[in-house]
Amino acid sequence: MKRLLRILLKLILFIAFVWAFLYINNNWLQISEYEVQSERIPKAFDGVRIVQISDLHDATFGENQSRLVKKVQTMNPDFVFLTGDFIDSNRYDLQNSLDFVEQIIPFTQVFYVTGNHEVAVNKINEITQALKDLGVHVLMDESSVIEKAGESLIIAGVQDPLINAIYPPEEVIAESLDEAISRRSDSFKLLLSHRPEVFDVYVEKEIDVVFTGHAHGGQVRIPGVGGLIAPGQGWFPKYTSGMHEQGKTKMVVSRGLGNSLIPYRIFNRPEIVLLTLKSSR
Repeated sequence: MKRLLRILLKLILFIAFVWAFLYINNNWLQISEYEVQSERIPKAFDGVRIVQISDLHDATFGENQSRLVKKVQTMNPDFVFLTGDFIDSNRYDLQNSLDFVEQIIPFTQVFYVTGNHEVAVNKINEITQALKDLGVHVLMDESSVIEKAGESLIIAGVQDPLINAIYPPEEVIAESLDEAISRRSDSFKLLLSHRPEVFDVYVEKEIDVVFTGHAHGGQVRIPGVGGLIAPGQGWFPKYTSGMHEQGKTKMVVSRGLGNSLIPYRIFNRPEIVLLTLKSSR
């Protein structure tokens, strides 16, 4: 009997450990901070703080997204970038994600681009109109000129290439970028784009800073190795997190916040990105 109780106790402790491990990995928000310093950044934008939220996938962080909102608010961002998969096509609940935007829009400017799940659920117009009604800048292969103290920079955004799925993603993104940044090539450019696997295109187009997601951090992260698998990249993908640099282009890959078909993250906590611009002029 005592031996059975010991076995039962060990089993209960093991289950509790697994539950706690999975809860922390999928609910404990992490902030990753980056800094981009460049003489191309106008002096007026020195110190600008950008928060990136990616791949929410209708996940919930506190009642009415209260924990997520509080985290973002404490970072005092000048801009918030939503880089796609704001909803999940497998359990579409737009209001659950809008709860977050409704609470941050009073204190910051919000910019948004679509991800593959917005395209897959076939409700792009409904989603983008709801965001526009809240005051979000929805960027559909277009850009906004942000002016401050007589200086300016460009915030551009491209739609997810699944919108034109018959063509390779590289071709779709390249054409979208040509449309989005036409005649504005001399300004410092910030780009919202869901896909990190087309990094070479961003480099070719000489984008200064790109904000991407999509890879979910590789879903399962192997310590010392990196992500296990990512859509568009396969096994042991190259671009799952962090900042990548080539030529004049820097690309931030957010690990994102939520899950989709695979329900759990392993060694891969939900991530909020905070990037600060530093002018070296």
